[in-house]
Amino acid sequence: MNIALISSEVVPFAKVGGLADVAGSLPKALEKNDVCVKVFLPKYKSIDENKFGLKKISSYVSIPIGEKIKNAHLWEGKIGENVQVILIENEEYFGRDNIYGYHDDPERYTFFARATIEALKRLNFVPDVIHANDWQTGLIPVYLKTLYKEDDFFKKTGVLYTIHNLAYQGITDKSHLSLANLPLSIFNIDGIEYYGNINIMKGGIIFSEAINTVSKTYANEIQTPEYGEGLEGVLISRKDRLFGIINGIDYEVWNPETDKDIKVNYSIDTLDKKRENKKALKEENGLNSPDTTPLFGLISRLVDQKGLDILVKGIDKIMSFNIDFIILGTGDEKYHIMLKELMEKYPEKLKAHIMFDPHLARRIYAGVDFFLMPSRFEPCGLGQLISLRYGTIPVVRKTGGLADTVIPFDPNTNTGNGIVFEEYSSDALIDAVKRAVDLYNQPSEMKICQKNAMKSDYSWNKSAKEYIKLYKETKEYKETAQ
Repeated sequence: MNIALISSEVVPFAKVGGLADVAGSLPKALEKNDVCVKVFLPKYKSIDENKFGLKKISSYVSIPIGEKIKNAHLWEGKIGENVQVILIENEEYFGRDNIYGYHDDPERYTFFARATIEALKRLNFVPDVIHANDWQTGLIPVYLKTLYKEDDFFKKTGVLYTIHNLAYQGITDKSHLSLANLPLSIFNIDGIEYYGNINIMKGGIIFSEAINTVSKTYANEIQTPEYGEGLEGVLISRKDRLFGIINGIDYEVWNPETDKDIKVNYSIDTLDKKRENKKALKEENGLNSPDTTPLFGLISRLVDQKGLDILVKGIDKIMSFNIDFIILGTGDEKYHIMLKELMEKYPEKLKAHIMFDPHLARRIYAGVDFFLMPSRFEPCGLGQLISLRYGTIPVVRKTGGLADTVIPFDPNTNTGNGIVFEEYSSDALIDAVKRAVDLYNQPSEMKICQKNAMKSDYSWNKSAKEYIKLYKETKEYKETAQ
């Protein structure tokens, strides 16, 4: 089976969020299951040709944007040993300091979408399924159903469209229709029109053979007004083609037995060594409390969606439980200020790093006892999957992928791998932290829960098999619909 996976960010080449981790890890797992995968992403200014051993494989591919012709140069790289990556270069669109955040982002990714389609033809790679991701690739299925409808090259190609974050939809002005060279006939309520504008993600949802999101619970949640971000009606109309597959993590990359960033390596059979990482982490952060003090960690974007509002509101009560707390992340300036004030208030107990540091992140995953994720919504979440891998107990709100992966620990049956709360409130979060502290004070139960966490399997192997099944169904649906 031939799969073209299209993403605006891919580890290790370019990363802003969890999309990059998925796009960089899933293809390797697919290859291990005898799927031929080619990955496509823009060649951003930040991608070092020498570091990644990139080779130019095509002088240019011509792409119409409005009345102009723009050229795309194709470069080749690899993920792992076998997965071919095609990087699409255009200095005007991608030779910039940042990946996102420009006024012409819709134009940039329209170019990327159509350049990918033309690159597939130039490479003579006929995909059984194009796996498009998030709004930046939402016009690919739109193009295939319009401008390329009669193109025999894509006659049997289906599109699976994955929503990683419904909050970002690529909404732009109606004039973008002519810039994208798309017909006026699709600008209506059943097409890509959205309150007088164009909604690129809506196009991806409507024109794809199948849609999925990154957990089963989130697939259900986004069909409600609370989580649907204004597209719940569109998603309900396609609910028979809407699926949920939980993300995985790369168990070779995230492995406490081999992780070079942590003080002491350990496994489920040598779990006692984990405490050496806790000791080293506390020393690094100037936390001088007794070894018996529970240590909590949070690695996150510092925004309301991640539960920072209910955390800050309840922090004084949480700190009264005599815990230590290490926070890592960046986000809204108001939370940068609040956390700096909290460090002054709790200088011996709370340390906040307002930065992005992947090496420190690994030391936190390995060193803390509990990992906090009080998200208002969470399509999948990767933090809880990593913490489970490292024997660190996740404390999460029951939503999206958190609900699908973290099972409440029950000391009566010795089942479960974490602490879960349901109501989105400071009181519910405070109660969950209190339950975590109580668990910590029962060492035998704590160790059982830690081992349950490490036994949890959220490697890509299982999820890759589910994607292969969905790819086959997408291809069959395309063939029967013709």
